[in-house]
Amino acid sequence: MNEIKKCRQISNSLYNVGLERAKIRDLTGAAEYLKKSLHFYKYQTDARNLLGLIYYEMGEVSDALMQWVISMNLQENKNPAEHFLEEVQGKPGKLETSAQTISKYNQALMHAQGGSDDLAVLQLKKVVDMNPNFVKAHLLLALLYMAREDYVKAGKSLYRVLQIDKQNPKAQWYMSLVKVNTGKAEIEKKKLKNAFSHREMQDDDIIIPPTYKENTGWQSVLNIAAGLLIGLFAISFLILPYRTKALNNAHNQEILSYSEKLNAKSLEIDQLNVKMQTLQTEHDVAVDQLNSQQSADQSLVSQYQTLIGILQAYRKDQFTNAVTLYAVLDQSLITDPDVQAIVAEVKADMDANGYQVLEKLGDTSNEAGDYPTALDYYNKSLIIHPDNPQVIFNMAVIYGKLEQMDQANDLYGQVIMNYPNTDLAAQAKAARGY
Repeated sequence: MNEIKKCRQISNSLYNVGLERAKIRDLTGAAEYLKKSLHFYKYQTDARNLLGLIYYEMGEVSDALMQWVISMNLQENKNPAEHFLEEVQGKPGKLETSAQTISKYNQALMHAQGGSDDLAVLQLKKVVDMNPNFVKAHLLLALLYMAREDYVKAGKSLYRVLQIDKQNPKAQWYMSLVKVNTGKAEIEKKKLKNAFSHREMQDDDIIIPPTYKENTGWQSVLNIAAGLLIGLFAISFLILPYRTKALNNAHNQEILSYSEKLNAKSLEIDQLNVKMQTLQTEHDVAVDQLNSQQSADQSLVSQYQTLIGILQAYRKDQFTNAVTLYAVLDQSLITDPDVQAIVAEVKADMDANGYQVLEKLGDTSNEAGDYPTALDYYNKSLIIHPDNPQVIFNMAVIYGKLEQMDQANDLYGQVIMNYPNTDLAAQAKAARGY
């Protein structure tokens, strides 16, 4: 018991430090302390909620949702996380926009890794327009600008990051490089030096130019004339013959050099053609990978949204809504251990009680003659509990009424093969004319 109490005390202390860091907009530092707080005591919901807010402020909506979902599972009543989740869901298109920005950011990252910096910059501009607080996107954009030696634009992106997260270590490091390359570092250094310097200028600080003796007018004329004569002699007898010979040699060497370059260029063109074919193949593979990644990112945000809907339905005692949402939840996309624990609890309840609700809804729609809705409910019921011959038989009957005999006969066959000694199997055989 003492150990648990110590862990809670440490967790609270770390949360307080994280809160102070957050108040001065040191979001990165605050996040580190909050993570440590949760490491010592995962039920510190204040720390988890604040961590979610920090993620949200930095443009990482999916990470924020994950923290708030876990928080709601650990503390269902009087939890501010419920308000945060409702706020996000209440903003039209917020989750869809978040999924798009994540996909576009990943696409830009792949372009940058593949050497297509221009495409990456264009994509990142779209990302920061859609989500101005997306810190990772601003940092990558600044890095690409620095690679292109466009330090002014890099500085603007970094300035935006430091407005959001004042102590972001990467932004501070990149900004120091930008200041060095734009001369602002030297200006700031001089300003700092002058600010702490109070010595007044003394008389002996003034540099007095040396005096010189002026020549008379005739002396200047004679000097100029002598110089002209010497120059003409040097050009006629010394410089011109040597210069002519040097030009001829240079011309011959230039012709040889052009011939060698033409031969080298022909070989280089052949090599570039081969390389182009290789790059095209790599491009096609990268596009396929990108499309897969985009679909995965969008699906992940969608699954968090579905899980939030399930938990809210539970709190409002809307079990039918929870069951309907659970039937479309793709659990394989949720990999965080804490969230998986929440899904496991929901799954246990659904396996025991959920599929019957969907079956009854299907029966009601079937009796009303709404066959598409009935089939939808029956399919969702089978997703939760596949071993249900009555539902399979009911679906076969509906397909028969819709004159879709291939589907009907396939389902009748499943009942006959998998449940051979039941009344339903006998009815299925009769329906198929056995």
